[in-house]
Amino acid sequence: MGSFIIHGGKKLKGEIIPQGAKNEALQVICAVLLTGEEIAMHNVPDIRDVNLLISLLGDMGVEIKHTGEGSYTFRAQNINLDFLKTTEFRKKAAGLRGSIMILGPLLARFGKGYIPHPGGDKIGRRRLDTHFLGLQKLGARFESEGTNNFYSIDATELRGCYMLLDEASVTGTANVVMAAALAKGTTTIFNAACEPYLVQLCRMLNRMGARITGVGSNLLTIEGVEKLEGTSHTLLPDMIEIGSFIGLAAMTGSEITIKNVQYKELGIIPDVFRKLGIRMELQGDDIFIPAHESYEVETFMDGSIMTISDAPWPGFTPDLISIALVVATQAKGSVLIHQKMFESRLFFVDKLIDMGAQIILCDPHRATVIGLNRQVSLRGIVMSSPDIRAGVALLIAALSAKGRSQIDNIEQIDRGYQNIDGRLRALGAEIERIE
Repeated sequence: MGSFIIHGGKKLKGEIIPQGAKNEALQVICAVLLTGEEIAMHNVPDIRDVNLLISLLGDMGVEIKHTGEGSYTFRAQNINLDFLKTTEFRKKAAGLRGSIMILGPLLARFGKGYIPHPGGDKIGRRRLDTHFLGLQKLGARFESEGTNNFYSIDATELRGCYMLLDEASVTGTANVVMAAALAKGTTTIFNAACEPYLVQLCRMLNRMGARITGVGSNLLTIEGVEKLEGTSHTLLPDMIEIGSFIGLAAMTGSEITIKNVQYKELGIIPDVFRKLGIRMELQGDDIFIPAHESYEVETFMDGSIMTISDAPWPGFTPDLISIALVVATQAKGSVLIHQKMFESRLFFVDKLIDMGAQIILCDPHRATVIGLNRQVSLRGIVMSSPDIRAGVALLIAALSAKGRSQIDNIEQIDRGYQNIDGRLRALGAEIERIE
């Protein structure tokens, strides 16, 4: 297992380009299974989770060509469905939560599929009910092998229907949309997720010949078609990286320009960081963050303490809650961080407390942060990354802290951030990767 050694307290400076969006990549790469024609894809991030998914598709028989930096072609003409019954498939798919999204395309195109219970971050319960219930409403029949946590699914004839999703799950909506694209008849999905990455998936499917309307809203209508064709697709920049870099700049008092952010796709992310007192300028399609000597948390209009909470889009993404929390530790003022969607995502704050942060963990969902206003610097410690987003929050804390920090289990960070140590060194960070 690898570790980062960080000597913090240094101001950074320069430009950084966000990678392609991880959460979009996992959706659109699974969609290549819907057609036997070639699909070209660009701005694909070189990160562990995406590379595992690409490798899994290759094992299934997808012809994959790496055509340049961040660019691939996929052709799923000859899929080996027998591979899905093997121990190797179970092991690979179980280690990657995004593998659940191969199910909708497999059922739509081949009428059957197999899937183990997927893995991923250890951030509390993450139900698969929305996936299974939505696919069942289209006509899929699930059989579980019990103790093996392995599901065999028959979908000989998928038929469109009306459904109200039990939650606005992004991956659940994506799975159902991909299955409905080739189902007979019309499918209406209410309470659909409407994140930009799902919008990207729907636009890609429409270019392939799907008939999806209501894109960008929580009411989608999909008229099933007989087949889909090839296309070309370019991924959005990763909004979670962009938010992380905004927080990094403020926390370390650095002057950083984040390039090519596609600002209109960021929703309220910039506004939430402005509530923490972070100033930023939009220069073309770049975000410039000047060096901050200090930044002050806003209060509500009646003077009460600011609350930052996550919610489904267009609310604040839960993937940036840990970044907002760590940035608040050096702000002037106090803030209540309310993580509603995952009950274990705040359990990394003990490491920040060990670094000198003033945080009260109220319960698994809420933490009150009393900002230090840079009067007391965080101190470097040895810690471990529990998941992707908490790992980067700890990395930001270490870069701002005085002295030496060590972050273990950085494979979690590598799952979602491409060459993060190399890109930070280009900004002037003192960070080393060791095995």
